[in-house]
Amino acid sequence: MKQADRRELNMAKTLKDMKIGETVTVIEVGGQGALRQHFLDMGMIPGVSVTLIKYAPMGDPMEFKIHDYVLTLRISEAAQITVTDLPKSEETHPKKAPAHVEHPGYGETGVRFHNAKTDESRALPKDQILTFALAGNQNCGKTTLFNQLTGANQHVGNFPGVTVDKRTGVIRGQARTEVTDLPGIYSLSPYTEEEVVSREYILKEKPQGIIDIADATNLERNLYLTLQLMELHVPMVLALNMMDEMRGNGGSVDINRMEEMLGIPVVPISASLDEGVDELIHHAVHVARYQECDAVTDFCGPEDHNGAVHRAIHGIMTLISDHAQRADIPLRFAATKVVEQDEKVIEALNLDENEKEMIEHILVQMEKERGLDRRAAIADMRFHFIEQVTSACVIKPRESKEQRRSERVDRVLTGKYTAIPIFVLVMAAVFALTFNVLGLPLQNLLDRGITAVRDGVGAWMTAAGVAKGLRLFVTECLFDGVGTVVSFVPIIVILFLFLSILEDSGYMARIAFVMDKPLRKLGLSGRSIVPLLVGFGCSVPAIMSTRTLPSERDRRMTIMLIPFMSCTAKLPIYALFSGVFFPHYAALVMILLYVLGIAVGILTAAVLKHTAFTGEPVPFVMELPNYRMPGMKNVGRLMWEKTADFIQRAFSIVLIANIVIWFLRSFDPALHMVTAANMDSSILAIVAGVLAPIFAPMGFGSWKMVTALISGFLAKESVVAVLGTLYSGAALASVISPVSAAAFLAFCLLYTPCVAAMSSVRRELGTGWMVGIIAMQCIIAWVISFAVFTIGSLI
Repeated sequence: MKQADRRELNMAKTLKDMKIGETVTVIEVGGQGALRQHFLDMGMIPGVSVTLIKYAPMGDPMEFKIHDYVLTLRISEAAQITVTDLPKSEETHPKKAPAHVEHPGYGETGVRFHNAKTDESRALPKDQILTFALAGNQNCGKTTLFNQLTGANQHVGNFPGVTVDKRTGVIRGQARTEVTDLPGIYSLSPYTEEEVVSREYILKEKPQGIIDIADATNLERNLYLTLQLMELHVPMVLALNMMDEMRGNGGSVDINRMEEMLGIPVVPISASLDEGVDELIHHAVHVARYQECDAVTDFCGPEDHNGAVHRAIHGIMTLISDHAQRADIPLRFAATKVVEQDEKVIEALNLDENEKEMIEHILVQMEKERGLDRRAAIADMRFHFIEQVTSACVIKPRESKEQRRSERVDRVLTGKYTAIPIFVLVMAAVFALTFNVLGLPLQNLLDRGITAVRDGVGAWMTAAGVAKGLRLFVTECLFDGVGTVVSFVPIIVILFLFLSILEDSGYMARIAFVMDKPLRKLGLSGRSIVPLLVGFGCSVPAIMSTRTLPSERDRRMTIMLIPFMSCTAKLPIYALFSGVFFPHYAALVMILLYVLGIAVGILTAAVLKHTAFTGEPVPFVMELPNYRMPGMKNVGRLMWEKTADFIQRAFSIVLIANIVIWFLRSFDPALHMVTAANMDSSILAIVAGVLAPIFAPMGFGSWKMVTALISGFLAKESVVAVLGTLYSGAALASVISPVSAAAFLAFCLLYTPCVAAMSSVRRELGTGWMVGIIAMQCIIAWVISFAVFTIGSLI
């Protein structure tokens, strides 16, 4: 190291030593492995300017501004990045600001691709299905564009990681096409599960084209992925999204110049307004059909800046060309991944020891000449090229109204003294409005309507002389069972209304920022708060959303805790029992149940942290989106999806379970129909009676109550349906005591969620983990239920 460099490092400090509002220059990026690579991919490279915006309310993590976007890091991670107060060094070639250009209309690409001559010899057969990968950063409008391309109604949200699995649809107006919406990613370095999904799809499924969507208001961040996609040598189109915001705030993009510098079609669009999408489809289909792939892949730039990197990459390309061909990996992409020490690519190339040694010599020499380590040199090369592109093509918008609004709102919602109280008040208001003020009256109104229809149908069937067995099946199985479940639709709709508003506005991401420190004490990352909050709606998408967590340890631990977050499927049970046994305190009972679930989850996490999941949680590296007004179309779509799903479950799983249980309770082993008086001789009573003693210590050892719990393994809604069938015409209050009812509620809160949720666990973690979680939850539920009954009996 030069003497001047040593003096600079002696003056250096780390990001954690910064004061709010201070701007510094990064000297060195510490850390190791995938985390350090993630730092670099997010733009935290030597020479970049970083400004500290604020600390989280509890003092950790920290919020920084870098490359015109907001990034969060924990203090422990910020301590690994060395910075200096010295100003950023001038570029060897000073950037020249572009002249302001009148931006083309939506969908108007430059003349380069309008006038290009098509090579018919490269055209794919017309009957071949064209497959496309839709790729882009998290929270750049990718799922919105997918919905516009296909007419689908996928879930759209305003926090990173809404899409956690790939979804496929047919492009509108293009019958023989198929576009796959990939999880949002920042780079093709496999840091999180979602990045692995996206990379594996593109490399192994070999789509005929790529549609890359980028946030036009933040191209410095978004073009990093674009450059990596261009290295894959797949025909692609770049869609510049949010151009309405870009132009509305005085920004502009020279589309012709950008197409010339990147070598790919660039189409300005506004996905949310469906503007420019038709032109995007036209260009995507064209480049895929004729396999036009002229993208620039050499980003090394001037010899005096990245000459050493250029020579190293091309030297490695020469060495690995035959290996890359055998492994079917694009050569340039393979070479840059070898420089980054990507284990998956290196393993696929199957290099011998001599070749590895030669590559190491090349990289050591590059590091010596460039003055940066290999990973930082590649990231710097890409960001330097991006600076050249944006300097030549982009007039940045002034600070947008969305940014100004977000800053004002964040002073309150993430303020040191206001963040936690507001979070508690927001969630309390959501539950109070859902379970008492709005939801309960609507639920009672619908229940009265269903009861009136039941009585009317029953009277008509009696007058018509319909057989008793069929009449009982319709009134008891359908109306008392499934009808009871359907009556809780208003509560489900209202809860999802509020959850979707919180998500769509961008508040969910702030909750992760605010709650990181307390969650870290439980062995989790702040990012785990999003799956846990989603779990209050439904465990299935919550379990799937853990794929956004970069650590397998965090994923497993979060999945184990999600079932303790009471999902909406349990609401019918809470509403029924609280209404019957605690009518004057129904809302309080429901809130206490949610609090109990959270408390048990916290206790379980504390135990797991010191037993099965020792070690530290994954680092908290997250981009915070601007606040946005919730889109009524998106909120309405989410409410409709969840309502339709709830009703579908009521008339599928719940109905089937109810029919089976009604049959078993209506016939004895000799298949003679039993009456209400001798129901204890039914098949169901005999089978469920074997398990009943297990629940006797909690005061609900009746075979009917046990049957309801067994049905809950299929779907929690069916617990109420089965109780309605088994106790048709009888009041629950005459069957068990209020203390036993409280114990029953505690057991329903904590025992294993539905089959769909457990299937998701099996898909994510394997059969062994699924069985373990089922056993753990049943044991915990029994213990807590017994404690509630015992303490309640003493009181």
